[in-house]
Amino acid sequence: MITERPITSRAPGVKERTETRRDRAAVFRAYLALTKPQIVELLLVTTVPALMLAAGGWPDLRTLAVVLIGGALAGGAASALNCYIDRDIDELMRRTKRRPLPAHSVTPRAVLIFGLTLAVISVALMAVFTNWLATALTAGAIFYYDVIYTLWLKRRTPANTFWGGVCGAAPVIIGWAAVTGTVAPLGWALFAVVFFWQMPHFYALAIKYKDDYARAGIPMLPVVRSAGRVNFEIVLYTVLTVVASLAAWPLGLGPIYGITAIITGAFFLGEAFLLVNRTRKGGPIKPMRLFHWSITYLTILFIAVAVDALI
Repeated sequence: MITERPITSRAPGVKERTETRRDRAAVFRAYLALTKPQIVELLLVTTVPALMLAAGGWPDLRTLAVVLIGGALAGGAASALNCYIDRDIDELMRRTKRRPLPAHSVTPRAVLIFGLTLAVISVALMAVFTNWLATALTAGAIFYYDVIYTLWLKRRTPANTFWGGVCGAAPVIIGWAAVTGTVAPLGWALFAVVFFWQMPHFYALAIKYKDDYARAGIPMLPVVRSAGRVNFEIVLYTVLTVVASLAAWPLGLGPIYGITAIITGAFFLGEAFLLVNRTRKGGPIKPMRLFHWSITYLTILFIAVAVDALI
């Protein structure tokens, strides 16, 4: 007689151990998400080439390791503290409501401790292994992002993206300062590239999630200004980004960088004008095309910086 295969019961404790592993994995993923790894990755894309350019090639491994680890921890700290401060508005936005705090995966107190701990470790690493300028810039970037931008500017002025661009561009000069103890004009030129780049990059995202920001009461430019004003600023800051990238060329970069800056800058400008044209025609705006291309632009441009530093 064919009978149903009996269900094999798990040994005592197996289920509990499995659930414990799953809980630990979930907690790990939650804390990792708090650091916003995609943002940290983008910050390091600009930091490493700046390090190489300041060193005239590969920097010594200790400096490279300290700046990479310290920079990643600093970026993670700033992001985690940002999540702590913004937990009230994150609950209201579809884009952010799945973050660990709105999802109640972790407690606010734990996130605050986590963010502050990362901040202290990152600044301590920079203080011990680099110099006072790189350390001060690292601490200043964390403070600026979380206190000046997140707590104050973000909720009060549509110029928040502009002023917030300071901390987003800081890794360039932090990397430079870690190698030389100062920041040369070329370092400031690359800082300007990343600073101006953030406006078209983030305005595109803010257009996509305009309703989210309006629901949360955040005065992002696309929420409180006309489409014409937003288009003007997108084109203006895209032009300034390309101008800054070309201004960096004669300050110590070679033809590989220069040609790359011209070609990628032309595509970047073209994509910005396409967004403006689509807006004027009243069709689908497709702002995320500009958003994604802006990331590609910055990545390719700084790869060219790294290549020029090696030859």
